[in-house]
Parts: sequence; structure tokens; C-alpha cells
Amino acid sequence: MTGILAIETATDTCSVAVSIDGQIRERYEVAPRQHNQLIFSMLEELLPGGTLKEQGIELIAYGCGPGSFTGLRIAASAVQGLAYSCGLPAVAVPTLAILAQNALRKGEVNANQKVLSTLDARINEVYSAVYEYENDLASLCEGPWACAPNDLALEKSGALTLVGDGDRFLEHFPEALRAKIVSTRIDIVPLARDMIPLALAKFQNGDIQSAEEVQPVYVRDEISWKKLAQQGKPG
Repeated sequence: MTGILAIETATDTCSVAVSIDGQIRERYEVAPRQHNQLIFSMLEELLPGGTLKEQGIELIAYGCGPGSFTGLRIAASAVQGLAYSCGLPAVAVPTLAILAQNALRKGEVNANQKVLSTLDARINEVYSAVYEYENDLASLCEGPWACAPNDLALEKSGALTLVGDGDRFLEHFPEALRAKIVSTRIDIVPLARDMIPLALAKFQNGDIQSAEEVQPVYVRDEISWKKLAQQGKPG
């Protein structure tokens, strides 16, 4: 695998990255409600001619959520169209994992730490999940969840570094959870480049999708995600 195109539009940041032969190029911009206009201009800058296959792309990765309903639809629609027209496989990468991977790449955490990856769900709720690192890749420990901040009770995890904009709810987290949070890294956003190592690992494990299977993950989908009260206590 030498060529990966990655697209992430789950938040206000629109991000596209290309990795060919280990060399990564990226474009990103914080531009709420402009992703639909930006995404293809970014693609044109990074891959300025010919089909994706002709330019060495063998896999398309996308951030599948949680995040903005519109943003997730934009990424999924773009990836589905590109995968179908170019005959390429796709890989879905959770946005909260991308956040955790960004924190590690930037040195905001080390590979021995656990992170509480968070996003503001915009309706007085927070999206969150706990990640640790295995072979320098974000690996899910607990979650994911969508819940009110004061309902976010973690029973398994010890010390945590909180990453992402869910920190704005920190004072509303349960006291027991606040006691576990040793530091916060609020300037971490999901970027397409941090999807690339996670997507490559999923590809190597055979976790790929056809164009028809590309779809976002909506946190409030009763099948895929559940409120904390519906999940029961962690074992």
C-alpha cells in the first residue's frame, strides 16, 4: 500500500490529506458550513490531474463520526462517489480515534498515556471515548458515548488526558471523572493526516468497504450507539 487519500469533515475543520510512498501532503481550513465548497478544491490542489489511480491512490479513508450531521454526509458522499468512479476500496475511521492520534503525533501525550477523546455535540451533550496506544496507534478502550456531561461516568480508566473541544464541559463532568483528568489538550482537532496510519492498519486487517458500504456513523443511531443508561455498567 503506497497511496492513501484521507478526508475528514466531521467538525468545523475541513481536512484532506494524501500519502504517497510515505510522503504526506495536506490541506485544512477551519470553515464552518463551507466544507462542500472546499473539499474538491483541496483535492485539486493535492492531486492536480488524472484519475486517483493514475496518481498512485489505492485507498480512500474518511472520518465516519461522530460529528456534524452535515459534515459527515459531505465526507461520505464525496468518498462514495470517488470510490465508485475510481473502483477503489474505502476505510472508515472514527473521528474520536483521529483526535487521539493527532494528540500523539503532536507530542501532547505519550504512548503510555490514556486519553479521553471528546467533541462538543452542540446540544448540551458530549461525544467521547477512551483510547490507549498500541504500536503507536489509537486503540479503543471504553465507549464511545453520547451523553450529557454530568452523565459521563467511567469506571475502568485511571489517569486520563482530555483532548478535544469537549473540555468546555469539564466543570460539568462528575467529580470522580474530573479527578482522573490530569491534563487537557484543547487545541486538538481531527485532521485527515492522522487518519492515515489508522486507515492503513484497518486495510491490512481487511477492514475495508466498497463504495456502496460507505456511510457515516450517527451517534444517536440506536443500533450503533447507545446512551450510557442503555449500555449498563461496564464489566
